[in-house]
Amino acid sequence: MVIQRRATSSQVNSGIVAMSAIPHANGTAASASAIAEFYDSKTVFITGGTGFMGKVLLEKLLRSCPGVSKIYLLIRPKRGQEAQERLQQLLSSPLFDVIRKERPADLSKVLPIEGDITQPELAISVADRATLSRTVNVVFHSAATVKFDEKLKLSVTINVLGTQRLVELCKRMTNLQALIHVSTAYCNCDRSEVKEMVYPPTISPDQIVSLVDALDEDLVDQLTPKLVGNRPNTYTFTKALAECWLKDNRGDLPLVIVRPSIVLSSMDGPLKGWVDNWNGPTGILAAAGKGLFRTMLCQKDKVADLVPVDMVINLMVTSAWWVATSKPSDLPIYNCVTGMRKPVTWNNFIQLGFNYFRVHPLSGVAWYPNGTVTSWKSVNVINRCVLQLIPAYVLDAVTWLTGGKPRMVKIQDKLTKAATCLEYFTTHEWRFDDENVRKLSLTLSEVDRKEFCFDVEKINWETYIEAYVLGIRRFIFKEDSSTIPKARKHMSLLYWTYRLVQLIGVLVTWHFVFLRYAPLQRLWSNALKVLLHLARTLPFIQF
Repeated sequence: MVIQRRATSSQVNSGIVAMSAIPHANGTAASASAIAEFYDSKTVFITGGTGFMGKVLLEKLLRSCPGVSKIYLLIRPKRGQEAQERLQQLLSSPLFDVIRKERPADLSKVLPIEGDITQPELAISVADRATLSRTVNVVFHSAATVKFDEKLKLSVTINVLGTQRLVELCKRMTNLQALIHVSTAYCNCDRSEVKEMVYPPTISPDQIVSLVDALDEDLVDQLTPKLVGNRPNTYTFTKALAECWLKDNRGDLPLVIVRPSIVLSSMDGPLKGWVDNWNGPTGILAAAGKGLFRTMLCQKDKVADLVPVDMVINLMVTSAWWVATSKPSDLPIYNCVTGMRKPVTWNNFIQLGFNYFRVHPLSGVAWYPNGTVTSWKSVNVINRCVLQLIPAYVLDAVTWLTGGKPRMVKIQDKLTKAATCLEYFTTHEWRFDDENVRKLSLTLSEVDRKEFCFDVEKINWETYIEAYVLGIRRFIFKEDSSTIPKARKHMSLLYWTYRLVQLIGVLVTWHFVFLRYAPLQRLWSNALKVLLHLARTLPFIQF
């Protein structure tokens, strides 16, 4: 017999949650979790479920909230694939291996809703809208364009209009208990200190929507720099607009805004280091591991506000439980960040990345992974030409002469574009307040604090970055751990080749620059004589 107890509102607010047992889908009992218990028999709707964070959210709900009834995913037909096909492809990811092995029937809880965030009514059929309106209890809105250089017209369509259309649908949901909107900590990056509040933009969301709707795209592109202002890109600008619109138009919706900083691979289960895209630092670090990226514009002592994806998801799942059970009158906002409580500098992050790519090298590395960090734009341009572009042109020339297809220069162009998009974030620093996140953590029982951990103080950056590198190796490059010994032999060869090239470079520089002057020639000759004399006197060296 399984005993269940519901925590009262006062118990939840004081962080006291009854310890009991709840049934899993397979009939076994587990220690009580107020959060997992909340999701019992609930129906969830997720936008952005096919994205990086959406997949982790879906897996977490299935694994840690086994009583969840149904999970609807908004999926856009793409490249000839219907929504159902895309769903099956998504569920075949290694991320869902634990679910497939332990509770395969739970995968049938996930159902596709064909639609498109850029279209009116989200392009959801009348029948599906009726189903969602009648059955959904929790909505997670993570659909967004995360391209920093996206055109403003499309960015507004997805990040602002898409949010407005979702809210219209949510207001028709008769049993809705929580709506979680995923924003970004950098939507207010024009401020050095960012609190957990909505800051009014210089121009209203409705004005921007009307503007991009009325004007030709080329004209919008010309106006974009003035409209975006001090923000570095359209992504952060439109995310700020969406927050402002939500604050003014949420009505009585049970809304929560979660703002993660730079999201990287998972820290814990089910797969440590899991990552499935090249976005942000991941693509740059992967290229560095291949020996293709060797210079970066960066204020090395600035804090890199990086956060594991599973901690963001745990906060999202928890905040839905919190808003549904506590019913706050204000708008809860959570900055999911690490800079205040568990900071790591860009220099430490980069150096740890290089170190672990030498310990766990990739196969077919082009050159020994190493690089330089500089805060001078001119120096970075010179380094990029000498260390990246010139070798790329040389390799492409050799490839072309041998009948191959040159591609290194194109790769370097892509890397330069990606690095340029990151430069604003690697040369600035922010103080993100996260007091609301701390307070939310205090409301959790020990069981929930462990199962839905978002306490960033528990991050060990060395251990985490090692797992991150191994994750890039396994999930991005699809390389098995059995290839590491062979890759290490290749890395050893590259290391000594790299040192030899450095030595030759020093000798050539010395010969052509310094030895042209007679005093330096005599100094060099005398130094060699002294070194040879000392060497002969050492008993363990034979000449």
